[in-house]
Amino acid sequence: MNDTSERVLIVGAGPVGLVAAACLAENDIPVTLIERSDDLPKDLRASTFHPPTLDMLDRFGISEKLIARGLVCPNWQFRDRSEGVIADFDLGMLEGETNHPYRLQCEQWKLSEHLREHLDTLDCVQIIYDATGESVVQDENGVRLTIKRSDGSTETLSGRYLIAADGAHSNIRRSLDIEFEGLTIPEIFLSMSTAFRFDEAIPDLAPIAYLTDPSEWAVLLRTPSLWRVLLPTDPSMSEAEIKAPEMMEKRLQKLCPKDGPYEVAHATAYRVHQRVAKKYVMGRVFLAGDAAHLNNPLGGMGMNGGIHDAVNLTEGLVAVWNGAPLETLGRYERQRRKVAIDTVQEQSLRNRKIMAENDPAARSAYHDELRAIVADPARHKDYLMRTSMLQSLKDLEAIA
Repeated sequence: MNDTSERVLIVGAGPVGLVAAACLAENDIPVTLIERSDDLPKDLRASTFHPPTLDMLDRFGISEKLIARGLVCPNWQFRDRSEGVIADFDLGMLEGETNHPYRLQCEQWKLSEHLREHLDTLDCVQIIYDATGESVVQDENGVRLTIKRSDGSTETLSGRYLIAADGAHSNIRRSLDIEFEGLTIPEIFLSMSTAFRFDEAIPDLAPIAYLTDPSEWAVLLRTPSLWRVLLPTDPSMSEAEIKAPEMMEKRLQKLCPKDGPYEVAHATAYRVHQRVAKKYVMGRVFLAGDAAHLNNPLGGMGMNGGIHDAVNLTEGLVAVWNGAPLETLGRYERQRRKVAIDTVQEQSLRNRKIMAENDPAARSAYHDELRAIVADPARHKDYLMRTSMLQSLKDLEAIA
């Protein structure tokens, strides 16, 4: 591979790939991004930004832009669908630990938009749209990536290193035959977006609320323009049945009865996985974001964890680019894979268990524990440090 280009290839121009590109470009490292869509998609995926993620984005001047277009949420709740508020968590207790002691509700496409604007000002960044990363080969000098256009034509790109940020169905992970260990959660998740003001209909409702219930838990998330409702759904139902207007109307009315029908602006039904790649680093190729780990959305840790991957990975990659041994990046795998297993997977699975628990005694015990945590300032702050992902970043420093 004597013709190896002096650049880093990044497959996937979602938030993870774009953050990685911005971090590398900040250090004058040439980058080529490969994006499957013909533009940056404006979908309704992740919407929660945790404090440390906003801290990381401050370096590009992007957090303030997101705050201007988002919704600052100083508190979030566990509620019971029958009893109301169980525990209200005050993120203001994180003052001094972060520049942003709150969650920010803001659609992820807005982050992508601002990152793209930032990258467009940099000569060392190239974005190739309408191209899918198909497979990668490598030797001791570099990598060669095969990409496919929508018209079926293929092309080969060369680089020194490659970051796979190409999502849950990562072609790069598959081409390297890296195991994606874990499980698929039994129920299907239904997400519906509506302009209905749940905060005006439900007393004391926080902008982010996790509702426990023995028969049907729910999540209510407010974004700047809509409320999003997440409900578990029988996996034996077809997507057409799940998203049938009369079925969605019935479920929304059960959650919060109101006069007249709900107007659902957007709905999606999807399977949820809890998986972690067996390896994050294979030679000169590195996995990040959903290509490396998947978890259920209860806690909003997916996109945030992916951005944390990108920042951690690129710090090591900058050092390697400037002469450090390639083995230096083994620490990225040891650190971020541990976080994915011990923090993200554990917390998201625990949230699901709390919300879906149907044993009365166990439900009561969960609720009592949550009330006790909120009532004790030290435990309250400790819980917030973990659920906001600040603690996981502190813990990484101990991993050599």
